[in-house]
Amino acid sequence: MKTHFAIVTGASSGMGLEFAKQLAQRGYNLLIVSNVPEIHEAAKQITGVEVIALQMDLGQQTSARELYDYTQKNEIEVEVLVNNAGVYHDRDILDDSEGFTSLIMNLHMYTPAMLCYLFGQEMKARGKGYILNVCSVTSKMAAQRLGTYGGTKAFLSHFTRALHIELRKYGVHVTDVSPGAVDTGLYSIPPVFTKIGKCLGIIVSPQTLVRRALFALFHGWAKTTVPTVFWRILCLLILLIPTCLLRLIRKLGWF
Repeated sequence: MKTHFAIVTGASSGMGLEFAKQLAQRGYNLLIVSNVPEIHEAAKQITGVEVIALQMDLGQQTSARELYDYTQKNEIEVEVLVNNAGVYHDRDILDDSEGFTSLIMNLHMYTPAMLCYLFGQEMKARGKGYILNVCSVTSKMAAQRLGTYGGTKAFLSHFTRALHIELRKYGVHVTDVSPGAVDTGLYSIPPVFTKIGKCLGIIVSPQTLVRRALFALFHGWAKTTVPTVFWRILCLLILLIPTCLLRLIRKLGWF
């Protein structure tokens, strides 16, 4: 007999670990995945449910199939899939190594898309399931230094929207959560600016982000942006900036 589980990728720390904790509070058993050994320590922080910690590199094109096969072999029925694993950077495209470029494309596009495909088939047949893809507000920012990161997140966002429409009638909810700035220590900014950003609502805690994301998922929303107002306005303003102005900003060395 299969056991119902939620999968969370990139769950060793930050938002991923918080997703796991809040899903556990909702009664889900967990399969948490990360490429670092700290995933086993993360599992010890979660109580009250069964937790399986799996150290796996999701940056390979074989990873999605390997994870899916693992669940089949162990008779794990996945009711919730949270595609959270990823890497952040703002850097010129050609300054990245070939290896890193391949890694970020696999993590943000190939692996989550294939996990959606493989587990989505089962959810569709079962008539129930939840898929949450962690995208980004940068998916709307076609600007310098965000070409690879924002571009890969744009694919995932568009893919998620299409899948939401296709699977809704089969009882499967698919949601795009697009975070702005989240207080995970990912950004190299002084603590005082982080505190100001949180006071202004520009930066949110992982707890707030995850709570809103899961609310959107279990209520069948197609998308939610967190924080909402500031980042939606910023995305709109960036879309209105002409390319010639972006080139000027580049020339002046501002970004």
